[in-house]
Amino acid sequence: MNNATTPEFVSAALPAKGWLAVYADLIKARLTMLVLLTTLVGFYVGFQGPMDYLLMVHALFGTALVASGAAALNQLLERDYDAKMRRTADRPLPSGRLQPATVMLFGGMCSVAGLAYLALLVNPLTSVIGAVTLVSYLFIYTPLKRVTWLNTAVGAVPGALPPLMGWAAARGDLSGGGWALFALLAFWQIPHFFAIAWIYREEYAKAGFQMLPNVDPDGSRTAQQAVSHTLGLLPISFCPFLFHLAGPGYLAGAILLGGAYLWYAVRFAKRLDVPSAKKLFFASILYLPLILILLVVDKIR
Repeated sequence: MNNATTPEFVSAALPAKGWLAVYADLIKARLTMLVLLTTLVGFYVGFQGPMDYLLMVHALFGTALVASGAAALNQLLERDYDAKMRRTADRPLPSGRLQPATVMLFGGMCSVAGLAYLALLVNPLTSVIGAVTLVSYLFIYTPLKRVTWLNTAVGAVPGALPPLMGWAAARGDLSGGGWALFALLAFWQIPHFFAIAWIYREEYAKAGFQMLPNVDPDGSRTAQQAVSHTLGLLPISFCPFLFHLAGPGYLAGAILLGGAYLWYAVRFAKRLDVPSAKKLFFASILYLPLILILLVVDKIR
């Protein structure tokens, strides 16, 4: 992208980055690591009998390829919009560090290779779920971000499918325990993303994204959504215990973590300011790894 189309807040002299850092940005390395973490937990919790570590590695590697391809193609589709926001303007495409053709080739190859890898070395069901994740993320959620604030609810679906992929890789089916993990991730995401959307609502509006805080000036609906989904998350987080996937230690932790997450959501709903939104965001990013650790540590074998 040349300087004429780059926003004013992007420096003409961009800081130098090595190719590894550029591609880490392209695949959204932190998000991809979260995808792999949830896939790993889905596999570990779902697997019965002595652990098949080779199958686990195959599932994670194939998922990593699909997630990396999805992240790259998402940035390709949103490169013009990313250029309008300070938080995304330094990404590889709007900054000019990579060209669209390169990103299309990289993203396409990773996606296809990942789906084929999962089908051949894990099982076809896991590959199908990966394909649903990829298609819904790129061709439903991504364009909906410029059409309706409901994109957040739609985007929670591909965001919650990785643990179900891990479960399918381990068991070869889509039984109740896998869907419980899916529901846990789906409900967790809504307050998490609305906190982000509230913090960056002006940038999202400038870029043309239809996020709820942009169409909800007084914040009442944003507050309601954040609180209702943390409330809904509480009973859903009990399901691994009810399905005999985890023991009472997990249940006690789920109650404590869910209560804390709800407290920050209620606090955000009352204040509706950036500091409380940031605290809700940080509560969300602490909640998820902690409850996943509890699932692993207190798994019923």
